[in-house]
Amino acid sequence: MIRRAFANAQRRFTTAATAAAQTQNAKTQEQLTHFGYKTVREEDKEQLVGSVFRNVASKYDVMNDFMSGGVHRLWKDHLIQTLNPGPNVKLLDVAGGTGDIAFRFLDYCKKVYGANNTASVTVVDINPAMLEVGKERSKRFGFADSGKIFFQEGNAENLVNIEDASVDAYTIAFGIRNCTHVDRVVSEAYRVLKPGGRFTVLEFGQVENPLVKGIYDLYSFQVIPRIGQIVAGDAESYQYLVESIRKFPPQPKFAAMIKNAGFTLVGQGWEDLTFGVAAIHTGFKV
Repeated sequence: MIRRAFANAQRRFTTAATAAAQTQNAKTQEQLTHFGYKTVREEDKEQLVGSVFRNVASKYDVMNDFMSGGVHRLWKDHLIQTLNPGPNVKLLDVAGGTGDIAFRFLDYCKKVYGANNTASVTVVDINPAMLEVGKERSKRFGFADSGKIFFQEGNAENLVNIEDASVDAYTIAFGIRNCTHVDRVVSEAYRVLKPGGRFTVLEFGQVENPLVKGIYDLYSFQVIPRIGQIVAGDAESYQYLVESIRKFPPQPKFAAMIKNAGFTLVGQGWEDLTFGVAAIHTGFKV
């Protein structure tokens, strides 16, 4: 009987120890995330990403031209065409510090609806250096005193200064993959959009065509960091940016995340651009 009691106690201890280890492992896993191909603590990623964009802010748009051969401009133009904003749309552009999407939006509304349209855009970015670039560009392009564009420092995962159901459209271009919790970004977008509002994401995608993928991977890993070193004096930041693209969920998985947040998808939920090198994802808050 003593032996049986000891065996039972030993089993209980082993079970408890195993459960405790599993719980601890789960907690440890929950606190880890990726920074490119590196594994880092969640609490450190925001600072690491911030450092990348502080380093590249002044050369960000120039580097986009070099890396994509100017194709990023066509993708962004197509995003605005896809958004097809009305004359009174209130747009929230998140992670849009340099103003690329915001300026296109305002130009589109002026061209289509005339100078007296009431469309406006609030640009939110977590990185002050990127926002400063956007503010300087807004002066250069004649938007600074228009009363139609506003710059605000903020975190895409927790838009504390944006009220519930307060914007007509939400855009985020090449920014969501840098966030620690992508699901929280999508949920915040749903919260701040009005019923009928449109969530539009322009982000790099996963290329499926084997031939194109091989060329794309070779260019990404062998050429882009070298361009980063030559143009921006920073190969490491562009190595991270290339790796972050590969860590972002493929188009079907990201579309499912958008749907799970409550958005209604149109068709499959995304449009591939340039063989899937980039994609535009769309969801409506019904």
